[in-house]
Amino acid sequence: MGSTKTQIFNTRQNDLALIFKALANPARIAILQYISKQKACICNDIVDEIGLAQPTVSQHLKELKSIDLIQGAIDGKKICYCINLKKWKEIQDLLNSFFDKTKLNCC
Repeated sequence: MGSTKTQIFNTRQNDLALIFKALANPARIAILQYISKQKACICNDIVDEIGLAQPTVSQHLKELKSIDLIQGAIDGKKICYCINLKKWKEIQDLLNSFFDKTKLNCC
């Protein structure tokens, strides 16, 4: 597969693509839903809840962290995750702005 020529697209298009890429996996959506319902969450709790192997969950968490959508705090050997509410708001605003300016019509 060829590489995407991100430099020919504007910042907003690239930002949206990264967000959609990070959210384009049902496991990541399930992880976000689980984390959003917790006060704090430990990776092993996510493994138990989602039913995927720990390395797989870690990879999904890494993808969500890559867009700064989740934050993690180390507590001994445990890592507690939460939704980065500031980033979530930025993503909501970006998506709302995109769809507000899009003509929603069909042929």
